[in-house]
Amino acid sequence: MSLPIQSESKQLTKEVRIERTFKRFTISQRWEHVALMVTSALLLLTGLPQKYRATTWSQQILATPERVELIRNIHHITAILLTLEVLYHLVNAILLMRQRRLPSAIFPSLEDLRDLGKMVKYLIFLSDQKPSYGKYNFEQKFTYWFLVFAILIMVVSGFILWFPVFFTTFLPGGIIPAAKFAHSAEAIAGAAFIILWHFYHVHIERLNLSIFTGRLNEEEMREYHSLAYQRLALDAKESASVGEEE
Repeated sequence: MSLPIQSESKQLTKEVRIERTFKRFTISQRWEHVALMVTSALLLLTGLPQKYRATTWSQQILATPERVELIRNIHHITAILLTLEVLYHLVNAILLMRQRRLPSAIFPSLEDLRDLGKMVKYLIFLSDQKPSYGKYNFEQKFTYWFLVFAILIMVVSGFILWFPVFFTTFLPGGIIPAAKFAHSAEAIAGAAFIILWHFYHVHIERLNLSIFTGRLNEEEMREYHSLAYQRLALDAKESASVGEEE
């Protein structure tokens, strides 16, 4: 007589953890960043060979008149695209300003100087606490405004060099060498700034992909933007209280 074999089936369950995220950048802002990355890289790659014509590597790239013309055309077309992006950014900012929706968090304030002092104290071990930040910290504001003025200088000086005859009809002739110096110096300064400062803060210090994903998780918000996190948490709590009353 055979006995029935009983088998126990164990149900394996995985703990499901729902990660809470916070919106940081709009789709428009994310695409603007991509466009800025592409145009800046193309302008740098096509501008450096023209600046350093005496070097061996530049002479190899610009070995024929056809190559020179091609590089210049790519540079000019990319410059037009960058100019259109700048105009879009400015028009969008003006519209938001008229609607009273322009975020004030991006503008520098005295609090940024205080945060800088707190960070210096933290770095030289005079304090064990880092400063608490809102939506943008002083490093991010500095990056934004540096690039704003750098791009404006590049665009204006670039068009002066592109159309020297037109601009010298109402500006003194010295504007051409001045524009050439400003264009070249700002290009080198901007490239160094992006590589040494911006890349460090978003890729080396910590990998921050929010400009591509548009969002930050709750842990990142608490650690790097605690003031903004507290404000959002308070708003959510107040909204929940209103909902319960209704």
